[in-house]
Amino acid sequence: MFLGIDIGTSGVKAVVLDTHGAVVGQGVAALTVQRPHPLWSEQDPEDWWKATSAAVLAIDPSVRRAVRGIGLAGQMHGATLLGADDKPLRPAILWNDGRSFAECAALEEATGDFRTVGGNIVMPGFTAPKLEWVRRHEPEIFAQVATVLLPKDYVRLRMTGEKASDMSDSAGTLWLDVAGRRWSETLLAACGLTEAQMPRLVEGTDVAGTLRADIAEAWGIPQVPVAGGAGDNAGGAAGVGVVTDGKALLSLGTSGVIFVANDKFRPNPARAVHAFCHCLPDMWHQMSVHLSAASCIDWVARLTGASGAAELFQRAEAAGAANGPEIFLPYLSGERTPHNDAQVRGAFFGLDNDTDANRLAQAVLEGVAFALADGLDVLREAGTEVAELAVIGGGARSRYWGETLAAAMDVPLVYLQGGEVGPALGAARLAQLAVDGGTPAEVCVAPPVSHRITPNAELTARLAPKKAAFRAAYARISPLTASN
Repeated sequence: MFLGIDIGTSGVKAVVLDTHGAVVGQGVAALTVQRPHPLWSEQDPEDWWKATSAAVLAIDPSVRRAVRGIGLAGQMHGATLLGADDKPLRPAILWNDGRSFAECAALEEATGDFRTVGGNIVMPGFTAPKLEWVRRHEPEIFAQVATVLLPKDYVRLRMTGEKASDMSDSAGTLWLDVAGRRWSETLLAACGLTEAQMPRLVEGTDVAGTLRADIAEAWGIPQVPVAGGAGDNAGGAAGVGVVTDGKALLSLGTSGVIFVANDKFRPNPARAVHAFCHCLPDMWHQMSVHLSAASCIDWVARLTGASGAAELFQRAEAAGAANGPEIFLPYLSGERTPHNDAQVRGAFFGLDNDTDANRLAQAVLEGVAFALADGLDVLREAGTEVAELAVIGGGARSRYWGETLAAAMDVPLVYLQGGEVGPALGAARLAQLAVDGGTPAEVCVAPPVSHRITPNAELTARLAPKKAAFRAAYARISPLTASN
């Protein structure tokens, strides 16, 4: 059996698979995000460790004793700064933190290699500008930085004592030579860093350490190998078989991501498309990334007094798709693809005397769908063909939302059994590859199809005017938030 651990933003999920790929154990533990100032988003690394232990210990002891390998996946880009004693110097700055927009401009001006070698526009979400912000605003902290780790790799350090990171997660730092799959001295130097402050690089299918004896005893797991693992999106892709050129998925987690596997490095920074290494050797991927997706569902549920996402979906269905004038811009934490705008914020438009909680709920579902459609269109503009999208993440539970998504993006959606497990599933499969060998095609197979949603042409036509109004609304609201 193989254990996959996903260190997410809202919680840690642990999943155990048997050698046939069936889920035989699960555990979860919640996390919270601290926002002490506008644009800031932080977490205490100690909370990741506590939640990881809690999620693992929630699995039946007999299942834990049978684990033969562990894989890690996690939220990308988080700047975890360690001192010489390997303890965090400050709270980790997360992927959806927008404070470093000024530092992004400075780094872009310093060297064009971020776009060519790193393959991406410098955006506040990435790790590099976060370190540049710390260098400028917290120089006493920056001077003490001995190691920079990503969230899952901090958990690996606690588990194994090893400082290592896989290619897919490391590409999201903007310090990686993505085509060459190695650290770039030029990109590190632009942030006042050296390779000595970086973890060693491994492929996601490599063994990157062994579970420490004391952790093994505490968790009731043998001292098993720990695989390199993956950034959350690449891990999700490995979990649902998106491991060959052209295969694609839609992840509906806190953020929303369209992920396309590539057999070559294909950057397109001009339109804010991400181009990273895959978690598998000799594979890369493109992504359109939207900072708010299912998080918008949770937000409007709280706003309108719904008990949770399930009630929110019921309210939206009662309103009906494309039946009201309300338009929602889902930029609660800014946006990446295609706008690269950390300062823009969400908004409702078109409210009238008949607007109620049900119609607000529907507007939020549509707004997220329109944002994802923007991202898919950018991928298509770059010549990427997407025949269908496998759907993963917590948002995959709603078939009703899926109908709106399919119509807005005009692409078939494929829902897979267990798809809501997400990156933890892929992490467990990477552990299997590290321990037992084999090929990704043999191990990282798509789970059975639960159902498919084909775009409804009539709904697509009814949504088209609202999608056009949605796109026009961004241009109007962006100047209002640019100085905030």
